[in-house]
Amino acid sequence: MQRPFEVDASEYPFKDHWMPYRDGMIHYVDEGQGPVILLLHGNPTWSYLYRNVIKDLSGECRLIALDYPGLGMSRAPSDYGYSPKEHSEAVTEFIRQLDLKDFVLVVQDWGGPIGFNYAVRHHENLRGIVVMNTWAWPATLPAMKLFSFAMGGWPFGYWLQTRRNFFAKKIVPHGIYHTEKITDTLRKAYTDPFPTPKSRKPTWVFPRQIRKARLWLAEIEAKLPVLSNLPAQILWGMRDSAGFPPEEMAKWQGYLKLNESESLDDASHYVQEDRPDRVTASIRRVLERTSPQSRKLG
Repeated sequence: MQRPFEVDASEYPFKDHWMPYRDGMIHYVDEGQGPVILLLHGNPTWSYLYRNVIKDLSGECRLIALDYPGLGMSRAPSDYGYSPKEHSEAVTEFIRQLDLKDFVLVVQDWGGPIGFNYAVRHHENLRGIVVMNTWAWPATLPAMKLFSFAMGGWPFGYWLQTRRNFFAKKIVPHGIYHTEKITDTLRKAYTDPFPTPKSRKPTWVFPRQIRKARLWLAEIEAKLPVLSNLPAQILWGMRDSAGFPPEEMAKWQGYLKLNESESLDDASHYVQEDRPDRVTASIRRVLERTSPQSRKLG
C-alpha cells in the first residue's frame, strides 16, 4: 500500500503496516519488541499523535498504534459511518487478527470509549490501562453538550468540519498548551489526512456522537466496575481545552480503584503532544506495577 500523504520522516520514522478490514484498509505502526502497548487516538488525530512515545519506548516494548478507518492513513470500508461504536468494532477485530495478549491499553479523547468498549468485555486480556483526558459515559457537562451541538450539529457544524477542516486546523492547535510545539510540520500532519470535504466527515461525526451515542456510552459505563482491580495510571492535562475538567478525572478514580494519578499543569487536551515524557513514564509505571515479580508479590 502507498501512503495517501507524506509525513516528515524525522518526526514519524516508522514502517507502515496494513490490515485489510472488510473492503477497506487499516494502517498501523508496530515498533519494538517486548510487552505489548496498544495506543488509541481520538479526533481528528491518528498514530502520529504517539510518535514521541513510540520513539522513546521502542527499545523496551512492542508499541502498536492504528489509525481508525477514515482517519490518518486508513481507508474506510464501504458504508462505514465513522461512529465510535464502529471504530471500536474495528479495534476489536484488529486485536483479534494481531492476536494481542496481556497488553497495556493507552487511551485519550475518543480513544477512551472506543478502547473501554473492548476493555469491559475482555478485561482478562489487559495487563493495565493508561487514561488521559477522556470519558466513557453519557455526557452530562454543559460544555461537552454545547461543544457537540456546535461542532457536530446541522448545518453549521457540518459546514465547519467539511468545508473548513475546522477540527484539524483549529481545534488541535488550540488543544496543545506548549505553543512552541505547534510547528508547520505538526499542522500539516493533522490536516493532510483530510484533503476534501468528503474525507472530513469523520471529524464531524465524532462531536455529533457525544449526543447520539448516549445509549452506547451508558452500556460501557454500566460495565466499568469490572475494571476496578486492573492497575491504571491516570494522566490528566489540567489546561484541557475540550471540556474535560478535574471532575472527570475524579470519576475515573472512582471506577479504576487501583489507579495512580498525575495532574499536569502544563498540558492541555492532547497530552501526548504537550508531555510525551509523562505518557512514557505512565506506561513504564504500569509495566513496573504488573511485572511478574510484582504480580507474584500481589
